Amino acid sequence: MSLPQPVPPSWKVIPISIRSDLGKSSNDLLQKDYPFQGASLEVKTQAPSNVAFKVAGVRDSKTDAIAGDIEGKYTDKLHGITLTQTWTTANVLRNVVEVDNILAKGLKLDLATSLSPDKGAKTAVLNGSYKQSGLHVRGALDVFKGPTFTADAVLGRDGFLVGAEAAYNVTGGNISRYAAALGYNAPEYSVTLHGLNNFNTFTASYYHRVSRDVEAGAKAVYDSKATHGGVALEVGTKTILDASAYVKAKINNSGVIALGYTQALRPGVKASFGLALDTQKLNDPNPQGPAHKVGVQFVFDS
Repeated sequence: MSLPQPVPPSWKVIPISIRSDLGKSSNDLLQKDYPFQGASLEVKTQAPSNVAFKVAGVRDSKTDAIAGDIEGKYTDKLHGITLTQTWTTANVLRNVVEVDNILAKGLKLDLATSLSPDKGAKTAVLNGSYKQSGLHVRGALDVFKGPTFTADAVLGRDGFLVGAEAAYNVTGGNISRYAAALGYNAPEYSVTLHGLNNFNTFTASYYHRVSRDVEAGAKAVYDSKATHGGVALEVGTKTILDASAYVKAKINNSGVIALGYTQALRPGVKASFGLALDTQKLNDPNPQGPAHKVGVQFVFDS
């Protein structure tokens, strides 16, 4: 008799950095806690009435532009309803209404909208997800863009994962995007292969928990349409110094080294420091320019 299978991760690809919940361990190791793009501050508070507030801002070190947003989130756990409203410094209003486990166990529905009064731009996306043992299915309907219907699914059994995604343009009557992935998750390591952007981009990622205090990972990306050609490779590691601090380091085949240090100053207060050095331009007279980057992030969570 086989054991119950855990719920697999969702597909959930983020195209900007080609990140996905499939291979999340490797992605988090290589992408998170490197705040070298500038200075950022995030403050989170929780009201007794189940309303959470978050204020976040970032100053870009290259352009000196400051961007931020304020978010309010109300959660009714008894009825499975969540309402999130966000207002950004770009004067964009975002609303998300979520309904979880009401119509069926494992089924979640949400409506995400945005409005930019200055530009008259608006979006509305209806999302649905269903997850059970060994299965995670999602669907999204972009009302104003296309409209386009996107569906993806991930199947998991005994550590093996198979996922696929397809986007269908309702007006044009054609499949506008498709992708697939294979992976294997073990307690101490994971391997994931992706074929994205209609199989024009391929990624391979690897994650290994070497010991209780040391993690290592790598990711390779090949884009058949890239002008430079070749494979982009990145490797990184994380070392836990003690219960309140850890350090991360990574390097890519372009010669850019990144360092990150995170320290819990006290309960609810965390500081992260990031540094990126282009080893091919170490003699750059302007270390804050394109060659080298430095940044800091503070998070206050009450």
